[in-house]
Amino acid sequence: MCGLTGFWHPGANADVLAPQAQAMADCIAHRGPDDAGVWVDAEAGLALAHRRLAILDLTPAGHQPMCSASGRFVIVFNGEIYNHLTLRHELEATGSAPTWRGHADTETLLVAIERWGIEAALQRAVGMFAIALWDRQQRTLTLARDRAGEKPLYYGWQGDVFLFGSELKALRAHPAFRAGVDRGALTLLLRHNYVPAPYSIHPGIFKLPPGTWLTLRPGERGAEPRAYWSLADVAERGIADPFTGSETEALEGLAEVLGRAVAGQRMADVPLGALLSGGIDSSLITALMQAQSSQPVRTFTIGFAEHSYDEARYARAVAGHLGTQHTELRLSARDALALIPKLPAMYDEPFADSSQLPTHLVMQMARRHVTVALSGDAGDEFFGGYNRYFLGPAAWRRIGWMPMGLRRMLGAGMTALPAPAWNALAGLLTRRLAVAQLGDKAHKLGLRLRRVRSIDDLYVSLVTEWSDAAGMVVDDRVPPNLLDARERWPRLPDPVARMMALDAMTYLPDDILVKVDRAAMAVSLETRAPFLDRDVMAFAWRLPMAMKLRDGKGKWILRRLLDRYVPRELIERPKMGFGIPLDDWLRGPLREWAGALLAGDRLRREGYLHPPVITRTWQAHLRGDGRYGYRLWSVLMFQAWLEANRVPA
Repeated sequence: MCGLTGFWHPGANADVLAPQAQAMADCIAHRGPDDAGVWVDAEAGLALAHRRLAILDLTPAGHQPMCSASGRFVIVFNGEIYNHLTLRHELEATGSAPTWRGHADTETLLVAIERWGIEAALQRAVGMFAIALWDRQQRTLTLARDRAGEKPLYYGWQGDVFLFGSELKALRAHPAFRAGVDRGALTLLLRHNYVPAPYSIHPGIFKLPPGTWLTLRPGERGAEPRAYWSLADVAERGIADPFTGSETEALEGLAEVLGRAVAGQRMADVPLGALLSGGIDSSLITALMQAQSSQPVRTFTIGFAEHSYDEARYARAVAGHLGTQHTELRLSARDALALIPKLPAMYDEPFADSSQLPTHLVMQMARRHVTVALSGDAGDEFFGGYNRYFLGPAAWRRIGWMPMGLRRMLGAGMTALPAPAWNALAGLLTRRLAVAQLGDKAHKLGLRLRRVRSIDDLYVSLVTEWSDAAGMVVDDRVPPNLLDARERWPRLPDPVARMMALDAMTYLPDDILVKVDRAAMAVSLETRAPFLDRDVMAFAWRLPMAMKLRDGKGKWILRRLLDRYVPRELIERPKMGFGIPLDDWLRGPLREWAGALLAGDRLRREGYLHPPVITRTWQAHLRGDGRYGYRLWSVLMFQAWLEANRVPA
């Protein structure tokens, strides 16, 4: 795990290349505290810089930027190639391998690229990565990113300089960078709590989409990403060629493929542990790790002082049963207050998944003991873990038959009743609509009923926070994006399968994986997600939906596999997620901080957001007329980022 950055500035003064690249790399030293390096091609105006967190081959043989044996290619690489030893054996079997300098996966990847070409090497590599590769012979710069989007890579032109890097702060360090706010990206942030790829908060700076690569040639400015792997293709092929064996055979198949992924991701020359929430996904990964280890696995969890949000006791019970060496930490509102000022720098662009707070603190705790931690991330997207996968279709079955006019009337009636009154009627409401746990969500449901015409509309509304986000942004626009472009959706007949695929293509890479990467790398911790193994993803998409969703619950097959390791009573409970008591904190210890950022005169002065809707929502939240904390968090995170970065309108 490392950080990479650099730039291409044809005609630049050769004397400034190395210092400028070094300054960019210094900004991301937290991603790689163990080593640093800069390489320049003065004639081309190209500079590559690297910060290294040493995981494999701790010797100087793993130093980057790394040159190929022939001298043609130079690479900076962030991530891990879990099958790099297999690739080495393939290269050796064909006589294509050089005399190896060490056992770093970077060297393996570089040789694979030289022997097979960049696209073929990417297709063979199993891992998480971001790559910048300079071809000294062809004078081309290639950027590439892993299949699922675990490792970040930003790029873009600023004037006549092409900048790239693992984090935006590295790009900002170059003299050519000109700060600004992309109002379309801001609109998408308010809609979804994150800025989706390919956009960033800055105009002209983009995220390389997962599973793609691009090559920039001399004199060319319009290079477009090309896919070497597509989740949509994997999903469509899996649905077209479903697993036809028995449930027992499916269970054995999952045990094999997931066990192999965990074994591959345990590869490290440094201490290794696991992030354990006590839920199904992290418990299963931890159980497989412990089954493969002769020593107790180090496990880490975080809890809350508020009992209703606290899962630490469940993680403690699972750890005790598995025999891990367990450590836990409790998060209070005071901890959150102390961390909030650090979020703008940690995430570089406004990011509004409030679980970023406990995520960072558990990473910080884990880093005191280990350098690498495995997680259960992506189990929800590939095995049906989110409530919307069964609550959404259940709701649609009850309302889909209604004429649009009747549906609008029902929605208007639901939004007319105050939220506290809905809490009193929640039991009756759930019996009539067969949708569990509405209560405080009745207003949201009412607004959705007034707009949705199909189950796909319902899905989009479920993953939208501010449905009127465009009207909240001054000089707004909504840029092209996947959720609005249904012609680009995976061609899957099952609406739940479409939901899962879209979550894996949007929410997973742009929210979950961003949250985890920045929270971990801020403390120089590498995280790995076995559920994102190439073969696990392909296997998951071949499984029938009945092996994922059953009896009103998700992840059926994961539950059955976990039964082999952990008693069911330690796991079976309502899904809590990794939320925080944000609503209560915003009315209490965070109220003064939030009120200052949301003040109407301040919003008008800054010139990005229209105050009226925000002010009404904030006041309603303070009165207890609704629970709008998670909606307001996106505005608060933009405001905090704006304050920290002093970006002019």
